[in-house]
Formats: sequence, structure tokens, C-alpha cells
Amino acid sequence: VQLQASGGGLVQAGGSLRLSCAASGRTFSSYATAWFRQAPGKEREFVGVISSSGGSRYYAAPVQGRFTISRDNAKNTVYLQMNSLKPEDTAVYYCAAALESGLRLPFITGDDIDYWGKGTLVTVSS
Repeated sequence: VQLQASGGGLVQAGGSLRLSCAASGRTFSSYATAWFRQAPGKEREFVGVISSSGGSRYYAAPVQGRFTISRDNAKNTVYLQMNSLKPEDTAVYYCAAALESGLRLPFITGDDIDYWGKGTLVTVSS
């Protein structure tokens, strides 16, 4: 599975962005897909995850209620809709896939990830 994230950019606080994660590989529908982010000078942190079917979604507390993950397995694409953005959301965002049979959602860390995509930069100005 290869992943490619896109959709990052510069947005003002309170604005919205939608990130996309396009995947290659016929088995993508077997993978839970997560978003992580890494702000300058900080550790990578979990943002949210969606199950392989899209039926379950879990979010980190800082983004709960503002971010929404969705997926379209027919298009091999996962989305991260980000609303009410704050300057502290500024980071490089990475999508990542993990074979769901090996997971116990909602618990997922970077060590569970099988495939990482290249990041996309989101900058939120105040």
C-alpha cells in the first residue's frame, strides 16, 4: 500500500481545510487509516483513525468535534475534514495505514502502522 496525502496549505484561524489521502493497492479496504501530525519542535501525535469499513472513528481530544475522518473505499481515499482551525493545529499531517486485524481500536500508535504517507503541511495563521 502506498499513501499520498494532499490538501495542506495556509488558512486563517477559524477556517477549514480538507486533506485527502490517496492509496494504491487492492487491499486498502482491509486497513484502518489514521492521521498523525507533527508540529515544529514537537513529537508526532495521533489525530484520529477510521476503521477499514468506515464504521468506527476515533479522535484525539484536541480535535474532537472539529475534525472528521471519512473514507471512500471505492476511490481508495481517506479524508480529514478540519474545521474551526486554530494556530496550534499547525503541523505536518501524515496519513498512515495499519492492517485492522492486528489492531484493537481505538488504541493505535505509530508502532502499529504498516505504511506511512508523505506529509502535507497545514499552517494556521492567527
